[in-house]
Amino acid sequence: MALTSFFALFGGACEQPAHAAAELPKPTLDVQGDKTAKPGETRTAVFAGGCFWCVEAVYEQLDGITDATSGYAGGRKETANYEMVCTGSTGHAEAVQITYEPSKITYGELLRVFFTVHDPTTKDQQGPDHGPQYRSAVFYLNDEQKQVAEAYLKQLQQAKAFSRPIVTTIEPLKPDAFYPAEAYHQNYAACNPNNGYIIQQALPKIAKVREKFKGQLKPATQPAQGAAAEKR
Repeated sequence: MALTSFFALFGGACEQPAHAAAELPKPTLDVQGDKTAKPGETRTAVFAGGCFWCVEAVYEQLDGITDATSGYAGGRKETANYEMVCTGSTGHAEAVQITYEPSKITYGELLRVFFTVHDPTTKDQQGPDHGPQYRSAVFYLNDEQKQVAEAYLKQLQQAKAFSRPIVTTIEPLKPDAFYPAEAYHQNYAACNPNNGYIIQQALPKIAKVREKFKGQLKPATQPAQGAAAEKR
């Protein structure tokens, strides 16, 4: 099932993530190279915020995202498979590698979306998923991404955007140390919209982005007038 058809199934808003402010502030610091990028140029970002099915589906609907790939980050290549990662002993997190066009959406804006759609105050847990593989993490690929991520984390803390301490980790990642997950994990939400987990965990996050970032959606994913909200 095409992703655009999947998003056409629902529209509207959902409840706020636990402990989150109504609106997160825009980052005061961003990657300088993103601001001067030419149309068509792409960059890469890697985030982990619980199940990669949900994170992937969130970013796929944003204008400027050319690809979102579910995979594993934080551990060794030899243990980068779903069976081993599920043990929670590999050091990996379920993560998503995002290829984006900075002329349309910047790294700082990606961070704002990231903190909007998941709860960064729960250590090694998102919703029903428990274990270090579900940790909240920003994997930086260079020093500037690290600086921007650290600055935004500090900005959120100073703004008291969440009622509990943020536990998101900021971890280094070599460009070749992101390992794509098995083929059946890719585009999982779009291909399995009737799956119970997708209905309960992914659709509310997708709906939240459609509400909070409606001006940054891909044209094909813009909510239709009067579309009814659908919950998992």
